[in-house]
Amino acid sequence: MTEAPGSQPSPGPQPLLGAADIRALAGELGIRPTKTLGQNFVIDGNTIRRIVAAAGIHPDETVLEVGPGLGSLTLGLLDAAARVVAIEIDPVLAERLPETIARWRPDAVGRFDLVLSDALKVTDLPGTPEGPGALVANLPYNVAVPVVLHLLEHFPSLQHGLVMVQEEVADRLAAGPGSKTYGVPSVKAAWYGTMRKAGVIGMNVFWPAPKIHSGLVAFTRTAPPRTTAPREEVFAVIDAAFAQRRKTLRAALSGWAGSGAAAEAILRAAGVDPSARGEVLGVAEFARIAEEKRAAGSAPAASEALG
Repeated sequence: MTEAPGSQPSPGPQPLLGAADIRALAGELGIRPTKTLGQNFVIDGNTIRRIVAAAGIHPDETVLEVGPGLGSLTLGLLDAAARVVAIEIDPVLAERLPETIARWRPDAVGRFDLVLSDALKVTDLPGTPEGPGALVANLPYNVAVPVVLHLLEHFPSLQHGLVMVQEEVADRLAAGPGSKTYGVPSVKAAWYGTMRKAGVIGMNVFWPAPKIHSGLVAFTRTAPPRTTAPREEVFAVIDAAFAQRRKTLRAALSGWAGSGAAAEAILRAAGVDPSARGEVLGVAEFARIAEEKRAAGSAPAASEALG
């Protein structure tokens, strides 16, 4: 078949790391995935493409990736985004990653930045002054929720994203008031935006294969509830309400408020039934409770509330 003058053949999809590539890289580095760092490497290119597509990345934005590992997801992100900033805690993996980018995506070397650090300690990033617009990551199960909340707190430029976490964690992050899985992660995540479960990932696309399924959670940042209470005080109420999940709010918040009577007065002032439980409240209601505590002039220090 003859091509029309001036036409260009459609480029096929860029190659991604497969199972053999991942194992070869690990062998060269003399490493095996560790449970301590929650390392489960994605070895299936179609899964990478699925994650990148579900993330809805804009071609002109910077993507933040946490735990790039050997680079399987990183390559897919570089195909979709203007720039990728990756945070890696493992120095051996971090040292090798630029070489992998240079080999598999030589044209993207200048669009990639690497930060060797614990994601829970990172508060600034290289790359673009305005910060990353999206978060896309395969997160270690044991720190997934703290990492998501930390990054949303410190990087307001993050407007949307997709994280792959343990399926149970995905259910908790995306849960709404009244559901069995609704809890502290659900409410705190809702402070920053809307979370929804975007799919389930099987076990066989990882090396080593975990014993549980993973879930995809997509998020879109929204404005926090309108309140005069600082986020720290709202989160202190949430922690107190779910520390004794089966108790009524009057009982669960008695220590936080100073007494059961004080908790009841604050709850009634906030328009919340003292006999209700925390699992039925949305983030806006927790914000009202924190605000009424401040209005009552008896809010403890944040460290005391969190303790």
